[in-house]
Amino acid sequence: MSEGSYQRLWDSSHMTLQELLDQEQPMLQPVPTREWQSFQYRLSSLYLYYLGLLRGFDILYDQMVQPQKRRLLRRLLDSVAGRVLELKDEMVRVDMCEWHCLDHVLRDLGLTPADLEVPIPKYFLLEQSSILQERELMLAEILSRMEPVAFQEAIMSRTEAIILLQTAERARQGRLRAAFIREIRRRTAITIQKVWKGYLQRKHTQYDRQTEMEFIGMIPLPDTVEHVSVANLRNDVRRSRQTEKEEEFQMAIAKTHDALRETEGPDIKEKMKEQIRQWFIECHALTGRFPNYPDESLGGSNQIFSDKTPEQVKMELENPVQESTKKEDKNKEKEKEKKKAKEDKTKKGEADTMLKALPSKFIPLINAGHEEYKNVWKNRPDHLYPDQSFDPKALRAEKRKELEQEIRKQVDELMRQELKNLRLAVDREEERPFKAPKKAGKKKKKKEKDLTPNRSLASLFEELVVFGLLKKCKAVLLKDFVGDYLYLGSTLSLAHKLPMPSLFDVRQNMALYGVLRLGSPDIHSMAPLIRSILLVGPSGVGKKMLVNAVCTETGANLFDLSPANLQGKYPGKAGVQMLVHIVFKVARLLQPSVIWIGNAEKNFYKKVPKEEREMDPKRIKKDLTKALRLLNPGDRVMLIGTTNQPHLAEMKGLRRTYERILFMPRPDYASRYVLWKHMLHMERIHVTQTHLDISALARVSDGYTPGHILQAIRLVLTERRLLQLSRRPLLASEFLAHLAKLEPVYREEEASLKDWYFKTPLGMKKIEFNKDLEAEEARLAKEKKKRK
Repeated sequence: MSEGSYQRLWDSSHMTLQELLDQEQPMLQPVPTREWQSFQYRLSSLYLYYLGLLRGFDILYDQMVQPQKRRLLRRLLDSVAGRVLELKDEMVRVDMCEWHCLDHVLRDLGLTPADLEVPIPKYFLLEQSSILQERELMLAEILSRMEPVAFQEAIMSRTEAIILLQTAERARQGRLRAAFIREIRRRTAITIQKVWKGYLQRKHTQYDRQTEMEFIGMIPLPDTVEHVSVANLRNDVRRSRQTEKEEEFQMAIAKTHDALRETEGPDIKEKMKEQIRQWFIECHALTGRFPNYPDESLGGSNQIFSDKTPEQVKMELENPVQESTKKEDKNKEKEKEKKKAKEDKTKKGEADTMLKALPSKFIPLINAGHEEYKNVWKNRPDHLYPDQSFDPKALRAEKRKELEQEIRKQVDELMRQELKNLRLAVDREEERPFKAPKKAGKKKKKKEKDLTPNRSLASLFEELVVFGLLKKCKAVLLKDFVGDYLYLGSTLSLAHKLPMPSLFDVRQNMALYGVLRLGSPDIHSMAPLIRSILLVGPSGVGKKMLVNAVCTETGANLFDLSPANLQGKYPGKAGVQMLVHIVFKVARLLQPSVIWIGNAEKNFYKKVPKEEREMDPKRIKKDLTKALRLLNPGDRVMLIGTTNQPHLAEMKGLRRTYERILFMPRPDYASRYVLWKHMLHMERIHVTQTHLDISALARVSDGYTPGHILQAIRLVLTERRLLQLSRRPLLASEFLAHLAKLEPVYREEEASLKDWYFKTPLGMKKIEFNKDLEAEEARLAKEKKKRK
């Protein structure tokens, strides 16, 4: 894409953004619950449009060169991503379900299931590549310094010594025979190598000639390879230009700041002093007293000119009695409002409850970014800066504001002293301390005690690596978790049947709950806070793969607190407390971080089995819940638990620890078809060039998980079988014998997992809501019959 095409994409994205901002205000209006379907439809359409905007802004931020535009794009990208997360929470609240059937919305909007894919911003990994490399080097260095465990030398008996000597003598004779045979084989190998090296050399020469002819343009390149390679090359070139322009912009920032300080700084300082002195004079003329000077934490002199006028100060100082009466009147009004609210609640209980969207934290940020685009960049002629360099006028205006803030702090210090001198000289009184208004309703949170105040981060990091609690995650992308979309979800929901989530829905939820939140500190600080996720599903469905994918996509550290991994480590209550403290401390300092607990049900066993009593799997649960509560917005640390036997655990404990519970069922037919095709393609088997019936394999493999399918493919496609493909094509029957040896997930096992899930708070709400809808429809049907 050229620079003009990126500019057109930016303009069209802001046109769409303006339309969405116009639709946001009606969503705040309350709607009766009987109209929940239309409300949910509007939420879903907004969600889909914001996903498209997120995709567009990600492309623009990744490829645009102009540094000032990129800063605006970064703010818009994070704000739109946060709005997507808010809409996801709204949809969960309205649907009372973690997955949503949006096939009818896609059809009406002319979209495809590919538009439902959550785009992962590329800057998550690109902008912290150096940090990730440092962490990998640190981990590799610690692992290399780890000494092997020294074993104690055992006392050897006479018979053992004789056996050892006999084996050594046999080994010596075997080495002599091997040397003789090696010489014979060497001679035969030389003749074979002559033939083989000649064949390889001819093949390499042919390949080099073909690449040379392609390079000089005598042989056309394949379209797909050419387009992909050229597109990647252009993207890399634009990224290199971004770094060059960013360096130029940083140098210009320093020069502009110094120039403004020298030329305009003294004038700005004198104007501020004159304004504040005039304020002192006006207040003293009206009230007879000099005003209080606001503290620096409240904004200093900014608060003087923004919040109060001299008349307001006069009213506050001369009429303290009226203020007290006003406070009493306000308290009485609040009591009346509370009574009215209680009455309204009782009335609403009798009538229909109302639905409405919650106010958004990100809409003001999106509005501000959109206004900046309209005021600065919309009608800006690009021919003035064809090389995509920075705009000096916009830079001077921005730096002027920052310089004013710096100078205002200096002026405030000087004027506070001047105000003190004026009080002593005119009113003959000392300085009165400024009392900041108390903010009601905010309680101070207890701070966590640091149990390791004298230890460095490097030593704690090394300790966790040595004990095997900090591990290197497997490099797996989220798109490698393959699964298709459920196309009949809305049809099933209209028939009051609860459709199960597809693997596509699970991947989408992990992108929203895990990747988007952990990838950016700005998104995490303002998005709805989610501290923990529990993945529930049969073994082999890909739960641990999703944990590794979240770590790979965000560059997060992986901490393993599984009960089996903690056995024998940090014994006692003090040890457990120290363990949890160190893990969460390092996770915060090296965020983003993922804390994984495999077999999460063991932490909340109803009854610990005899064979696991030595492990003591429940010893960590109290300290774990306490540590999770101390995580605040901005702490990019997430707990992810995985389990295939949740019924063994206490429901209350799981509910307190894990805020989101995601159910992962067996793959349906569409997902199995995509899985077979994708996994065969990963083994370099082109399905279109073979006679393999993928549809039959998808039918036969009902009940098998992605792990089973991958295991069967690897057992069949050995090196020998791959060499025979040209002579003997691959058949579907070859996989059946290996699938028959594996144990599938039976319907009873999946049914028990479904029953458990619908006992969770969200599952119970969904069932009750469906029952109410069925009762309402039955009542309306009876009324129609009576009318007839």
